Amino acid sequence: MSGPAARAMRAALVAFVFAVSVTAAGAQTFPTYDPVIKRLWDEGMTNKSQVARLAQVLTDSIGPRLSGSPGFLSAVDWVAGRYAAWGIPARKERYGTWRGWRRRYTHVDLVAPRERTLEAMILAWSPGTTRPVEGDVIVVPELADSAAVQAWLPNVKGKFVLFSAPEPTCRPDENWERLARPATVTAMKASRDSVKRMWNQRAQKLGRDPHALLDGSGAAGILTSLWSAGWGVNKVFSASTRTVPVLDVSCEDYGLLHRLAANAQGPRLRLDARAEQLPDAPMFNVVGELKGTEKPDEYVLLGAHLDSWDGASGATDNGSGTVMMMEAMRLLKAAYPNPKRTIIVGHWGAEEQGLIGSRAFAEDHKEVVDGLQTAFNQDNGTWRIEYIRMMGLTGAGAHFGRWFSALPTEIESLIDLDIPGVPETGGSDHMSFLCAGAPSFRLQSNYPDYRQYTWHTNRDTYDKLIIDDLKNNATLAAMLAYQASEDPARVPRDQRVLVSPSGATQGWPRCSPAPRSTPQR
Repeated sequence: MSGPAARAMRAALVAFVFAVSVTAAGAQTFPTYDPVIKRLWDEGMTNKSQVARLAQVLTDSIGPRLSGSPGFLSAVDWVAGRYAAWGIPARKERYGTWRGWRRRYTHVDLVAPRERTLEAMILAWSPGTTRPVEGDVIVVPELADSAAVQAWLPNVKGKFVLFSAPEPTCRPDENWERLARPATVTAMKASRDSVKRMWNQRAQKLGRDPHALLDGSGAAGILTSLWSAGWGVNKVFSASTRTVPVLDVSCEDYGLLHRLAANAQGPRLRLDARAEQLPDAPMFNVVGELKGTEKPDEYVLLGAHLDSWDGASGATDNGSGTVMMMEAMRLLKAAYPNPKRTIIVGHWGAEEQGLIGSRAFAEDHKEVVDGLQTAFNQDNGTWRIEYIRMMGLTGAGAHFGRWFSALPTEIESLIDLDIPGVPETGGSDHMSFLCAGAPSFRLQSNYPDYRQYTWHTNRDTYDKLIIDDLKNNATLAAMLAYQASEDPARVPRDQRVLVSPSGATQGWPRCSPAPRSTPQR
């Protein structure tokens, strides 16, 4: 049995164990008498935990950590400072630069045919305005060919151009599927697919780089809407233009603008958006270390990316992983200060731009890659870790079996291990080491919820964090690092080979050089 049914059964078993095994030490169930495991639990799962305070400072006070922004540099200094306060040697490793930019504010108002303040913001690295700007809202029409495009283009001057397909509904699919008739759901999805096909065809008529075309047209702004499919929020990526503000508008407000424009009802906007284009900024990884006493040239690596998008405060992407690994190192310092192997933590920069910080670290520290016992990375959401894939490393499962045998039942029993799993071809910073053949694993929490509600959205704020689960996850990471450090054997690097029905083999992911500066456009 596997999947949700297995997890439900295991959860019921844990509840039963809780009911019959309450001890003076609390409700935990220790399968061994390992004093380090017990100290890690006591430090991480009780009121000694510091995850709530760390998360609040990182997300509320420091806030978003866009690569190249003052917020990212503030976070780098804060993380390094916390390690210093805990007595953990840490350093800032500079690996390159990124485009400097600071968000200030975005005010967008519908001023005709009625007045309403809209939910929208300029995208990262977008230019702002020097004063409030007003303009009509228009829809990209159906254009027959490139000649028709050139004839239409002068019409966009001074106007806001709607550039995304409008959603027919801003209700999540799960809401429709639970409450609407099946025929209604089918019709809604067919309508949505049809609209998106139509808009893709219109965009293709504008050429290979529609944003660049509109950027040189004198438009007042480009309006997009990249909906997360939940809570009516907007995803916040980067602007691909230099001179015209690009704004992402909430699903609901974008639909309003499109309906008004499509029905010739005269929508008009006022935009006051301020941002600062700054010089290229230095980029850093923060690296903390507990030196090994017996095998200092072998390494256990904890990792999470420190940067974020800046539509909110980057709480679940990836403040949760950042705080989890900071707290794990604090627990290890308190309960296991003299590890057998060297334990490193990496807080990576520019993951959102292509795993750049972790790739740079792997390139600059061949000794760590060669001596890597294992790496554990976390980069999604806030819920309890529930899934770990062995990434196609055929010998990893036996080691995880030993490590899990020492973990408290309340932590390990809710985690599914995928053995031997398959190698990923994308993902997060664990790939920077896996592509070199080194054992590197993602500690996965619930992914669908994360992708639908907080991933890259302006709702990714402190209140979305589940503090009890962050305690659990930090304690798990510390216990796994301890077990991997003490393991008498190295995790083997034997890789699974997958063969398709045609006889072709699936290649292992390859490493590519990390760009050390902002790509030129």
